Amino acid sequence: MGKERKNGTILKGIGGFYYVACGQQVIECKASGRLRLGGAPPLAGDVVELEQADNGDGFIVTINARKNVLIRPPIANIDQIFIVASQAPPITDPYLIDKVTVIAQQQGIRPIIVLNKSDLEQSAALEEAYRPTGFIVLHASAATGAGCAELAELMRNKVSCFTGNSGVGKSSLLSRLTGQDLLAGAISGKIGRGKNTTRHVELLYLPGGGLVADTPGFSSFEVRQMERIRKEDLQLLFPEMEPFLGQCRFTGCAHVKEPDCAVRALVKSGGMAESRYESYVKLYEELKQIKDWQ
Repeated sequence: MGKERKNGTILKGIGGFYYVACGQQVIECKASGRLRLGGAPPLAGDVVELEQADNGDGFIVTINARKNVLIRPPIANIDQIFIVASQAPPITDPYLIDKVTVIAQQQGIRPIIVLNKSDLEQSAALEEAYRPTGFIVLHASAATGAGCAELAELMRNKVSCFTGNSGVGKSSLLSRLTGQDLLAGAISGKIGRGKNTTRHVELLYLPGGGLVADTPGFSSFEVRQMERIRKEDLQLLFPEMEPFLGQCRFTGCAHVKEPDCAVRALVKSGGMAESRYESYVKLYEELKQIKDWQ
């Protein structure tokens, strides 16, 4: 039986099968035990080499070097991550946004903040908090389509990822952007939180070119995702703090309790949002609990 070698991108993996896009064709593949059990199994977003038999069956033989990888949700080679948030119910906790921006920057992924449900709430406090960061902040509405043209342009010919708390409308936005009817998370009336519906990572084609993933919600981005970040380097992942680093009274200032701290003075003057600073302190304390040998 003859075998043909091809290169492609994994769109999704379910139950030991991987669906690999090779040009206009999607090939169902299995992976060798060496790849699956070697500590770095295939992920959505991986660029791979496969062998395709005459009967159409595919077999992944090589995973190309990754430029980045997220552990949870499991996905590789992402260019940018759209963090969907809102101050309309279910209200997004800014700490969750900040945790994702830190993980994204550490992996070389561009974070973009999307303030959804703009037809219900302009989320002015969130917009104000992120203005000093330099991150792109967009207003959008899955209900009306507002902002979708700008989102589509940013996603053109990129590999993008969407995340957000359940019920915030990320799947509804993606339905508009991809032209596919994705299952949107419902909101629980009793607790005011969304019911999570996205169970696995899948890359979808965009009409204007590029790929996008609808991933599970913020809860997937655990602090263990940040285990490669030294607590001393966390300050470098809050862009609004960068011009003031090295101006504190004490060398090696943690910017938590120290007197004459330039960052704490920045917060007091309004140059950094209190919510962002509170996220920094919380993340710093969490990173302190991760030992160097873990």
